[in-house]
Amino acid sequence: MKSQVNRRDSLKSIAALGAAGTLGSWSALASAQAKPLTVGVIYVGPRDDYGYNQAQAQAAAEIKKMPGVKVVEEENVPETAAVQKTMTGMIAQDGVRLLFPTSYGYFDPHILAVAPKHPDVRFSHCGGLWTESMPKNVGSYFGYIDECQYLNGVIAAHMTKSNKIAFVAAKPIPQVLRNINAFTLGARSVKPGITCSVIFTGEWSMPVKEAEATNSLADQGCDVFTMHVDGPKVVVETAAKRGKMVCGYHASQAKLAPQAYLTGAEWNWLTAYKTAIEAAQAGKPHPNFLRGGLKEGYVKMSAYGPAVTDAAKKQADGIKAQMVAGSFDIFKGPLKDNKGKDVVASGKAFKQTDIELEKMNYLVEGVNGSI
Repeated sequence: MKSQVNRRDSLKSIAALGAAGTLGSWSALASAQAKPLTVGVIYVGPRDDYGYNQAQAQAAAEIKKMPGVKVVEEENVPETAAVQKTMTGMIAQDGVRLLFPTSYGYFDPHILAVAPKHPDVRFSHCGGLWTESMPKNVGSYFGYIDECQYLNGVIAAHMTKSNKIAFVAAKPIPQVLRNINAFTLGARSVKPGITCSVIFTGEWSMPVKEAEATNSLADQGCDVFTMHVDGPKVVVETAAKRGKMVCGYHASQAKLAPQAYLTGAEWNWLTAYKTAIEAAQAGKPHPNFLRGGLKEGYVKMSAYGPAVTDAAKKQADGIKAQMVAGSFDIFKGPLKDNKGKDVVASGKAFKQTDIELEKMNYLVEGVNGSI
């Protein structure tokens, strides 16, 4: 309450100075420039979930160290009108001028409903597909983490004994499908006969369904697991208890299963956060579309676990070097989906920046599952 009172008093003082004439105007301007940029970060789950929210929270912890930045956070905010209340409250009560509403479902309709009402506030969303027709104070950031999932697949192929690998997924949206497909393609680049079985839980966070899916896939003979759910903890621990191996996602889960953990696909959201913050501090246009992969520092790989062979490391590291150099294409033809339809023609290769990849609506050959 004290900070709110101080804020109100400050606003009254600035108004009084402004009314006093030119000197007052300059004083008000100097006061405004001296104020820190208040940044709001909103999470759909807990910040310590060993996954999606933790990766965002790690970046938030780092930007707190930046000069002239104040951070306000709220966790466990559902993808409903509740997030509109949270955003509006942060703007009105905390003076937030740059928002990172991090969950996929916050974008449409919630951010798109709130942003036009606050044209002086910047909105940076994780994963949404910003287009020219949308408000200019709205933007999206995301990373080409399918690069890391491809590398997960390479490692999985070296380590599997059954030639059956598994993917526990939340929802069949383009980013998730892209990860499933990249994981499968990475594995099949090493062993073409490998299959990847996928189960969709239908929710970003549903521990009971995640455990059921993991056990079901283990019962089917899958012996290397990865996932795209908000908190991979349950999948990692359940797979490890079943004597299976795991490639992580979002953040490192190595501590949860040190012997079973092979490697993982991790976010480095600090890169995107800093870009948006520095633009706001400098008064530059809001970056509407931020994307990057291993080369740009948006994603990274977990350290290799003790079980990973030298041959696996050598092949994965070689492909990673090509990715960093910009000379490796994951999605290239000829490529069929798992129903036999041609989805990438022979001779065609998609660069990571190709917008078509953000509209992915198929599962590639070798995936056992349906959308």
